[in-house]
Amino acid sequence: MKKLIAVLPGDGVGPEVTAQAVKVLKTIAKKFNHEFSFKEGLIGAVAIEKTGSPLPKETLELCLNADAILFGAIGDPKYDNNPAAKVRPEQGLLELRKKLGLYANLRPIKTFPTIKSSPLKDEIVKDVDFVVVRELTGGIYFGEKCRKDNGQTAFDICSYSKQEIERVTKFAFELSLKRKKKVTLVDKANVLETSKLWREVVQEQSKQFNNVIIEYMFVDNASMQIIKRPTNFDVILTENMFGDILTDEASVIAGSMGLLPSASIGEKTSLYEPIHGSFPKAAGKNIANPIGSILSAAMMLEYSFNLKKESQIIAQAVTKTLEKGFGTKDIVESQPLTTSSFTDKVVYELTSKN
Repeated sequence: MKKLIAVLPGDGVGPEVTAQAVKVLKTIAKKFNHEFSFKEGLIGAVAIEKTGSPLPKETLELCLNADAILFGAIGDPKYDNNPAAKVRPEQGLLELRKKLGLYANLRPIKTFPTIKSSPLKDEIVKDVDFVVVRELTGGIYFGEKCRKDNGQTAFDICSYSKQEIERVTKFAFELSLKRKKKVTLVDKANVLETSKLWREVVQEQSKQFNNVIIEYMFVDNASMQIIKRPTNFDVILTENMFGDILTDEASVIAGSMGLLPSASIGEKTSLYEPIHGSFPKAAGKNIANPIGSILSAAMMLEYSFNLKKESQIIAQAVTKTLEKGFGTKDIVESQPLTTSSFTDKVVYELTSKN
């Protein structure tokens, strides 16, 4: 199988963890006689510094022509501390999502039995395995934004069309058929008009999936239940901002944001990235957890290339490595490994005949 993978390392620890995912993909390609070619593009703060744009035209063209996109992270403290900056790193990713039609963000929340770094009790996080399907190209992040009254008043408009909701709802229901056949819509339909539309559309769509259990939950309650009873969830469906916040909250269940991968499913191509940010304090130190990026690469093999066996083998190799007590400093206290040395252990499991 020949595939072109666009690699967008981005900022902070993005280049370090992305390099590890590429290392794993090259190992898989050699093991199964696939031909993966990798081409890098600039995005985020590093792109602003070199081109003046957070998403250069060359990067967008690369992504449009690629079979899949492996993404690192974006963000830089100098932009965080300057909210009035007209050009920001995050604009590059938001524009990329819109241009590629990356409408469904898929974030699996799963615990590893050997990792005890979650602050929650073991009986709460044991056997957690649910997925958040977050709408990714609509809502408040993409609505009209304005400052008026000499900057003393501001507003951000949250807008959704029925069509936007329908396509991500269909994706969530179809995903649930491969899992436990349960979908939880998280909204704020008691207050927000957009949430009322979401609930109407989901109720209508659910009639086509009679064998799927559907439940409705307000976001404030959901944020509590995800921590109190995470095993009660299977597929959570929600809008853009709610999904952004809830998935970061849910990372505490696994024990580290560095563990969690994601897939952004698009109309033309799809993008895969760990859920963590650029973590600038760790940049260049070879200490970041590469698991989120490695598992994102595994998701790429399954969802973009339909290589389910190869995807499962990567996940199994990560699990075996963790079972042997190896890990980076965010998940193990004794003798933590570096970013690259942990990945070498995963590669060993991929190539070992045992």
